[in-house]
Amino acid sequence: MSQENKTLLKYKTIALVANSTWNIHNFRLNLLDKFVNEGHDVIVIAPVDEYIEYKENYPKVKHIALRSLDRDSTNPIKDLILIEELTRKYKRLKPDLVIHFTNKPNIYGAIAARRAKIDSIAIVTGLGYAFIHNGFIKQVTTALYKYTSKFHKKFIFENIEDRELFENENIIKKGQGISVKGCGVNTNYFQPYPNGQVKEDTIFTFVGRLLYDKGVKEFVEAAKLIKLRNPKTQFWLVGELDPDNPATVEKDELIEWVDSDIVYYHGFQRDVRPFISKSDCVVLPSYREAIPRTITEAMAMAKPVITTDTAGCREAVDVGVNGYLAKLRDSKDLAESMRKIMSLTYEERKSMGQAGRDIVMRQFDDRLIAQHIYDIISNIN
Repeated sequence: MSQENKTLLKYKTIALVANSTWNIHNFRLNLLDKFVNEGHDVIVIAPVDEYIEYKENYPKVKHIALRSLDRDSTNPIKDLILIEELTRKYKRLKPDLVIHFTNKPNIYGAIAARRAKIDSIAIVTGLGYAFIHNGFIKQVTTALYKYTSKFHKKFIFENIEDRELFENENIIKKGQGISVKGCGVNTNYFQPYPNGQVKEDTIFTFVGRLLYDKGVKEFVEAAKLIKLRNPKTQFWLVGELDPDNPATVEKDELIEWVDSDIVYYHGFQRDVRPFISKSDCVVLPSYREAIPRTITEAMAMAKPVITTDTAGCREAVDVGVNGYLAKLRDSKDLAESMRKIMSLTYEERKSMGQAGRDIVMRQFDDRLIAQHIYDIISNIN
């Protein structure tokens, strides 16, 4: 047994706490695999949803329902109830380490872990709406993170710039945070598939929740500009409306886009691979991400990508090698990036896609990320 494994075995039982089972199913199975394979007892604490099906493949993992977490509520009474529920669960389950994901578990789980005298880690999975919009919610979130940060042994960030922001604003102590390359991509699941044939029409695809903060409107505005000269170019939207998110796209506006033949809306798809495989380029003009999972999935499938020159997003793109970066909130510049893709030959696009696949294999493979996080935990004092 390595020295690292000996060190980490002081954390025999590890609990993962998230704001949804969907989050565990889509982003954390690599950690479940790693912890289970290394001989740890694993507990997941999260609100139960349809993605509880993950348990079929993880019979050794204990799932505990979290009943009082409302990820979009700003009601302090609800948050106090959440702290009490987490405290009771931590005292009853007695994990040796709790790993929290997303803002509310990171903040309120820290308090609960302190009360239960259990070591705690926060994994910051992107700063989201609160930090994109400089308002009261950001001020409150920042203050809460600053107060509770001392209760965490470590902060793990999914990009470099989020860590630097927390350090520069003195939310965490110097050396308390460390960065990894996102949550990782299953490169066995997301593999290159031939998309049939060389075709005249170009297909640009947006995959993700339909939020204005994801740059959906810029995608549609760029589509309008492209279609003025190239009316046969196709623009696909793959994703769902998120009515609980204040940045969700208005239903009437989505209908207008579809009725105007600007975009084709494929709706929510649990398996996005068939849509990525038929696309020539995947586009995510987001305002801020951890590492954009949609983009790295497309890269893993050997597709050129376009995203924005902003925190998290730019870490995934080597400009001109595997894709392009557009200016933030700039549909005209986004259209220019799309025209660059359209000007490439089939072989040039194929080469760009393969370069993206190579980058993912070196930096973003979910097994590499799981090992990195395991090593970080191993070195906690």
